[in-house]
Amino acid sequence: MRLPSMSQPFLLAPIAECPPGPPGAQVRLAVLGARGVGKSAMIVRFLTKRFIGDYEPNTGSLYSRLVHLDGDHVAVQIQDTPGCIQVQEDCVQVPDSLSRCVKWAEGFLLVYSITDYSSYQSVQPLYQHIRKVHPDARTPIIIVGNKADLLHARQVQAKEGLQLANELGSLFLEISTSEDSQGVCDVFQYLCKEVSKLQHAGSTDRRRSSIIPRPKSPNMQDLKRRFKQALSSKVK
Repeated sequence: MRLPSMSQPFLLAPIAECPPGPPGAQVRLAVLGARGVGKSAMIVRFLTKRFIGDYEPNTGSLYSRLVHLDGDHVAVQIQDTPGCIQVQEDCVQVPDSLSRCVKWAEGFLLVYSITDYSSYQSVQPLYQHIRKVHPDARTPIIIVGNKADLLHARQVQAKEGLQLANELGSLFLEISTSEDSQGVCDVFQYLCKEVSKLQHAGSTDRRRSSIIPRPKSPNMQDLKRRFKQALSSKVK
């Protein structure tokens, strides 16, 4: 399933950390997946357009930037999670730090490498863990098959990624972080938009629930009828 087209230019402004804003003013994203699938490279590619191949493993860095999205400046926080999960019989062992990240985030990228079948197998258990924490089906989750340029080393076929995404009710995209900067930006931009829409819908629901219904005005005809009934009973 392809993401909607996003041909608008991507701007990063500024590079420096964005200042803290009021609650709800930030889009909180988490990138999850097994070790070595390219999570850090994807995030840096999105924020700077630069590709860096090697990263210190298990850093779990939090990136906070102000990005330009559809004419608006959006404060985006992206949590890069360490690839220290363990999958046993479709059950994922999630460290406490990763569980806290899942609770914190509002949108998710589940990344696997097309050259590593075991990383693909970790996607479904991670998805199920997210849904336990966020049972609202509207919480956006995108499945990403990374390293699509390494076709000679492919272990996961594109149809397998698409089939898994369809079974889970998620979007799916194969990308090459090293060769396709626009594809990486499209994924993050789409996820930012989906989280923003969900935030807006939530604030609208809260405003509606906070409105106290105005009591109905008394029906004068009904009051007259009751008054007559009371008088007639007294006369009797």
